[in-house]
Amino acid sequence: MPKLTSKTESYREGLLESLRNPDEAAHYLNACLEDEDARVFLLALRDVADARGGVRALSRDARLNRESLYRMLSKSGNPSLDSLAAVLNACGLRLAVQSAVPRRRKRRLA
Repeated sequence: MPKLTSKTESYREGLLESLRNPDEAAHYLNACLEDEDARVFLLALRDVADARGGVRALSRDARLNRESLYRMLSKSGNPSLDSLAAVLNACGLRLAVQSAVPRRRKRRLA
């Protein structure tokens, strides 16, 4: 019986391809921020860095030391706000704050 072969794209390749789009990267990072574990966000930021050419290219664009950037994006990373803003800026993204309180719908008067 002949073997069936199909060309499939790995999940990681598809993820990195989609993360090249800044809007997709923003949605991905925002979704990861909803996790209670801050390490999830840092690992997601590492995915975004990989999609944009890797940590080496990102360190150049963000004007940060490559070794520091590797440490910052590790599971045990603890980036400063300045470093985080520089990395996001280099990825074409920015920090934003929004209310965690859901908006109340205005009632329509008939």
